[in-house]
Amino acid sequence: MPTYVAALKSEIALWGSLLDGPEVHTVFFGGGTPSYLPSEDIRHTMKAITTAFNLAPCAEVTLEANPGDFTADKLAAYLDCGINRLSIGIQSFDDDLLQTLGRRHNAADAVHAYRQAADAGFENISIDLMYGLPYQNIQQWQSTLAQALELAPPHISMYCLTLEGGTPMERWVDQGSMPTPDADLAADMYLMAQDEMRHGRYRHYEISNWAQPGRRSQHNLTYWRNDPYLGVGPGAHSYLGDCRFSAIKSPREYIRRMQSVSPDSCGEPMRAMISSVPVVDEIEQIDTPLEMAETMMMGLRLDEGIGIAGFKERFGEPPSHFYADTLDELERLELLHTQEDALRLTHRGRMLGNEVFSRFFN
Repeated sequence: MPTYVAALKSEIALWGSLLDGPEVHTVFFGGGTPSYLPSEDIRHTMKAITTAFNLAPCAEVTLEANPGDFTADKLAAYLDCGINRLSIGIQSFDDDLLQTLGRRHNAADAVHAYRQAADAGFENISIDLMYGLPYQNIQQWQSTLAQALELAPPHISMYCLTLEGGTPMERWVDQGSMPTPDADLAADMYLMAQDEMRHGRYRHYEISNWAQPGRRSQHNLTYWRNDPYLGVGPGAHSYLGDCRFSAIKSPREYIRRMQSVSPDSCGEPMRAMISSVPVVDEIEQIDTPLEMAETMMMGLRLDEGIGIAGFKERFGEPPSHFYADTLDELERLELLHTQEDALRLTHRGRMLGNEVFSRFFN
C-alpha cells in the first residue's frame, strides 16, 4: 500500500503541474475499495490533491466504502481531512442475496454502518442497491426498498445486475448452476422502485439515481453532462479537451512507471501533454459528431434532460439541426418530448433508454 499511495500522490502532483492547478469542484475516491486503505493514506492523498489543485470551498468529496470497513476513528479521520460524502455499497438488505453476491457484510452490518456514519457527522450519504439478481424475487426487492426508505439516506443509486465477461457469476450462469437473470422481473422491480421512491419524496433525477432535495451527486452530474474530468490511479479513465484516455491497469507497473516522472510538458497541445504522462495507456480522439451523440445520450439520462440553449451554445446549433428526423421519430414513438426548452425522456422512454440512446449513434 505505501508504494501505491506514493505513486498515486506523484501522479496527482504531475497532473496538477501539467494543468496549472485548476479549480476542482468534486473529488471521488472510487473502487476498488478505498475504505480498505488506512485513514492516514486517505489523508495524505487529500493533501496531495489540495496541494496540486485549487479545491473549491464547497467541493463535494466522496469516498466509496463497504459497510464492514468503518470504525469511529476512521470516520472521524475522513471528516477531518475533508471527506464530506460517503457512498456505501450495501447492495441488498437480504442476507441470502448478499451471500450470493459474495459480500462480506450482512443486512444488520449495513444498517449499523449507515447509522454509524450518520452519528459520526456525515450529512451526505449515498447507498447502492442492486436488483435483477439471480434468485431475487419481487418480495425481497420490496423489503429492501422499505428498509432503505426507513433509513432515509440523502441519495440512493439502484443498478440492475449486468453479467460481466470473465466473472464467476457469468461462468455459473453459463454452466447452469445459477439461473439467468429475468429481464422482465428486473423491469417490474425498476417500476416498483420508481413508485416507492416517489412516495418517499425522492427526486428521480437520473435513470438509476434518486436524491432528496439538494443531494444530487455533483460528481456524477459531471459525467452525465459530458463535462471534463480527470481520473488518477491504475485503470482510471479521463476526459480532457477532445481526448478520452485511460491508465494502465496493473498496480505494479503503475508504481514502477511513476517512480521517476517530471512535468516537462506544460503548455503543449492536449494530446501531447497526455501522452507525456507515463501511466497513460490508451487515448481516443473525440470528434464533434461523437461528442454531440454522447452529450445527447448522457444528458437524456437526467430528468432535466438536454437544455436546448446549452446545447446550442456548446455546438453552435440546437439538437434539431443535427437530429431532426431522429427527434421526430422518438416523439412519435412517445419516447421523448420537448418541455420547458429541454428535451426529456418520457416515462416510457426511461424504460427503453438504450433504444433511445442508440438512435444518436447511427
